[in-house]
This record gives sequence, C-alpha cells and structure tokens, in this order.
Amino acid sequence: MTKIVIVGAGSVEFTRNLLADFLAYPELKDITVGLHDIDPDRLQTAERVARWTAQHFDAHPHIEASLDRTDILPGADFVINTVQVGGYAATQVDFDIPARYGIEYTIADTVGVGGVMRGVRSIPVMLEIAEQMEQYCPNAWLLNYTNPMSMLVWAASKATSIRVLGLCHSVYWTIHEISGWLGVPFEKVQYQTAGINHIAWIIKLCYNGEDLYPLLRQKVEAGDIPEDDRVRAELFRRFGYYPTESSEHHSEYSSYFLGHPELIDRLNIPLREYLRRCQVNIGEFEDTKRRLDAGEELDIQATSEYAAEIIHTMLTGGTTQIVGNVMNEGRLIPNLQAESCVEVPCLVNGLGVHPTPVDPLPTQCAALIHPLIDQQSLTVEAVLEQDREKIYQAVALDPVLAGRLTLDQIWQMTDELLEAEARWLPAWATAPVAAR
Repeated sequence: MTKIVIVGAGSVEFTRNLLADFLAYPELKDITVGLHDIDPDRLQTAERVARWTAQHFDAHPHIEASLDRTDILPGADFVINTVQVGGYAATQVDFDIPARYGIEYTIADTVGVGGVMRGVRSIPVMLEIAEQMEQYCPNAWLLNYTNPMSMLVWAASKATSIRVLGLCHSVYWTIHEISGWLGVPFEKVQYQTAGINHIAWIIKLCYNGEDLYPLLRQKVEAGDIPEDDRVRAELFRRFGYYPTESSEHHSEYSSYFLGHPELIDRLNIPLREYLRRCQVNIGEFEDTKRRLDAGEELDIQATSEYAAEIIHTMLTGGTTQIVGNVMNEGRLIPNLQAESCVEVPCLVNGLGVHPTPVDPLPTQCAALIHPLIDQQSLTVEAVLEQDREKIYQAVALDPVLAGRLTLDQIWQMTDELLEAEARWLPAWATAPVAAR
C-alpha cells in the first residue's frame, strides 16, 4: 500500500487540499497517510481534517499522526515537506527589522534578506528530514513545497542521497491567468518556461501552433491587464519575455522597483503583502477548528497541485509533464550556473521524474537570474559549512539593498536579525564571530 507522509501537516488548509487531490483519484483512495507536525494542536486538527476529507470522498485511507517524524517515516514512498520554520513570528521579524533601516518588502521568502533568513532557518530542518529519510525510507521521493525552494532543494540534493523534487504552482497559475486574459482555453495552450523558482520566464506561448506573444504584447501596451500585474508587465516590456511569478514577488528580485517610492503606487506594489496573507491563513485555521467542532462542512477545492498528479502518474504508469525544481545537472539550462537549482519542464512516468534540457535562456533573462543564484549559493554554503560570515555576505547581495545601505548598516541589520531569530536558528548561526 502506498504511503504518503506530510511533514508540516499543521498547515491544515494546504493539507486538506492536498488530501482532496489525492483522494479524488480512485487508485489513491486506500493509501496510507502519515501526518507530522511539532504543534500538538495543529497536528490534532490536521488529523481531524484528514478523516473528514476521507469521509467526504468516500475513501478509506489509513491515517497515522505523530509529533515524532521517526514514527511516521518508516515505509514512506513519498514525503511532502510543507514546513515553515518559525511561522508567522519569524516572518514578522524578517519584515520589521529591515523596515527600521527604511527597507520594505512584499513577500520576502525567496531571495533578499527574507530569503536568506528563511534559508538559514529552514535548510537545517530540510536536511534533518532528508537524513531521517536515508535511515527510514531511503527510496522515497522528497517533494518540497517550502520556500526558499531553490535553497532547500539545493542543500538536500548536495548533502544527502535522497531524491528531491521542488514543486511550485506559480507557472501553472500564470499560464492559467494569461489564457484568461487572451481569451483562449488553458487546456489548449502550449508553453515552455525556464529559470529558477519564482524567477523563471515564459519562453514559448502558443495556441494551435500560433505564437501568442504578439497578442499578449498588444494587451500589455494597451494597459489591458489586471491592476496587480503591472510589475510583470513592465519587465515584459523592457526584457521581452513574461515572468512566471506574481508582480509582488518580482518587485523584490531586482533594484528597479522597491527603492523608488514613486513606483509603489504607479505599479500597484503591495508592501508587506505576505504578512497579510499569513494573517488570513491563521484565521482560516481557527475557522477550520470551529467548523469541525460545530460539525459543519469544510470547503473542498481542487488545487491542481503537482504532488497528487506526480504520485498518481508514477503509481499507474501513465505519463504527464510538470514544471519541477531540480539541480542543473548536465546543464539543463546551459547559460545558468552549473551548480544551481533550476526550474524546468519535467516528464513524469512510472519510472520517475525526468528533467528536460532546454535551450539557453535569452541573455537578458539569464543575466537577471545570475546574481540571485549567487546569493542562494552563499546561503547554502553558509549552512552546510556552518559559516556565519557567509550569512552576512549573502544578505549583502540583496538587490533591494543595492545603493541604499552601507556595508556597515547591512552587517548591523544582519546582527539584529540573527539575534531576534536565535530561537529558530542553529547554534553556530548565533555564536559570536571575531571582530571585523
């Protein structure tokens, strides 16, 4: 019997939707589901949600739950990581301390100050999960949804023998949205994207063999796009290709936007948007508990997440294509760094996941990605080598800080971040360093 373990199952909304995707497949209705979280209340709620979801789909999975991962991992075929180390409290620090220096962000979970701090918090946990898998389920796939995606996949791939695949829904929903703008059915759009997670580009976009880019450019030039997509539209106008991630993400991946107050309103950039999203998620958790206690129905929504599609395809011997985050082995993207985690098309079948090489990215698109990979590389090195000084160096590569803070200020800000987040960090990251 197939066993799927969800680590970080206390993110109950995501857990419920994942289970809904799994149990909607007839072939997966009798799977074993393992649930793990370190928060007893959230784990208990996740187990209740899992049982309610199974009943909703008239499915009969075997459900296990434990605060101890080593109780849950044995026999797993797939382990799904959704852990957010430090939760909302750590995320708040990622925003508040840079704000004291006049630096504001929108999401802060991929690169920049927030991405580095998340990486230093999360990579040790990711490695612990992968190392436990080496002991208890060495042949299982580790499917990662946690950010910073590239750093976590990179670290686990480099330091352990576990097969790791990073999954993100941004490409799927970007193509879905663009199809709606252009008035063409999503199911018949052919596309190819490539880059790194959250910073990839639509290289090909066609419908019935016809290039859709001229129509998309016409829409952009006419301003006929959603109000929340102005940053991406500006990047498209200037660099010739449409990004695959939201405008609020892209506003903090270069020095062109957040450092210029006049652009915040004109391009409709939602500062601190992720904090508001976190608050909504906290509210949803409390509402889910209330509904369960009251015996009310829960909302079930198909999410089209890749994890269910991948697992179903592998088990049934079918074939599907997804977008995955993997190491750039064999130079899947020739003009990105050889050691990097890239986001490329992947073929999935009964034999596993097979990343597909793509042509070199347009030079201008690759050039925007290169420095972000360097920052990811420094963060991964910092954790694997337990080198605190590299945390500061990684933060200093944040494009939003370029020309806005001195190196003294950046080092001071990083000191404050490490001190404020000490309870979520490994001991080496908070130990005093020699005077500079």
